Amino acid sequence: MSSHALDASAVLTAAARAAGIKADGAELIRDGANVLYRLPDRVVARVGRPGTCAVAEREVDVSRWLEGCAVPVVHALTGVPQPTVIDGSPVTWWRLLPPHRPATPGELGAVLGTIHNLPIPEELRLPRFDPFAGIDPDRISASPALDPEDREWLTRRLADLREQYLELGALGGCGVVHGDAWQGNVAVPDNGTPIVLDLEKVALGPRDADLVSLAVDYTDFARISDEDYDAFVTAYGGYDVTTAPGFRTLAEIQELRWVCFTLSKAATRPGAAEEARHRIRCLRGDVLRPWTWNAF
Repeated sequence: MSSHALDASAVLTAAARAAGIKADGAELIRDGANVLYRLPDRVVARVGRPGTCAVAEREVDVSRWLEGCAVPVVHALTGVPQPTVIDGSPVTWWRLLPPHRPATPGELGAVLGTIHNLPIPEELRLPRFDPFAGIDPDRISASPALDPEDREWLTRRLADLREQYLELGALGGCGVVHGDAWQGNVAVPDNGTPIVLDLEKVALGPRDADLVSLAVDYTDFARISDEDYDAFVTAYGGYDVTTAPGFRTLAEIQELRWVCFTLSKAATRPGAAEEARHRIRCLRGDVLRPWTWNAF
């Protein structure tokens, strides 16, 4: 268990006491940017890092807004403080999902089509979508996993992509976007009704940004079959983002984010540094598509 999870455990104990929620025998579900615990009575606690209270509050508000729009979504508990804040760390309380599987491409396309057609909820004051979130120029310049040539190339690539993104303008129309739309963030229980998860990146932005992750899996990694990609496009409403003028820019931003995420693990995860260097070789054109990248 990481030191973050150990700190989160203490926060959870205090928050559960303050909210009147049972936390005996809490089971760790995930130790990531947020730490998730399974509690008695089919409750899930989501412990955020200090200083993320506004994000946690917005997640709850987005969940309730989507429920009001008849979109099946992970349910935020009512009748408890949301979030419950302990020493600057927010804890939000959610209903445990039933047994489920990740969405198929077609199911993901249908869910995104529904979300993208919703009216903009002005009362939520959603932030603007930032495709470069998670790409830290300082981390690139300071990473010991990179040789000087790769470090210079990544820095220049980031600057070029920022300029290209600004030139795209509206990019196919803007609206509510999930912000982290992949098959694992839509859970499909046995009854077959997809449930939207992980709401912390919901924002206002180009709808194409939600379509790029799966499209890149199809175009650059061949993880998605022709049949499944066609199902994704059809379920979304017939729009194929790979034909959009801005697709390659969005695709390359997404791939750069995946490189930088792996780079952030280089000091603590065996193999991450070499994986990051492999991914950079791919982006630089030294490895032909379709690429194979190991998950981290």
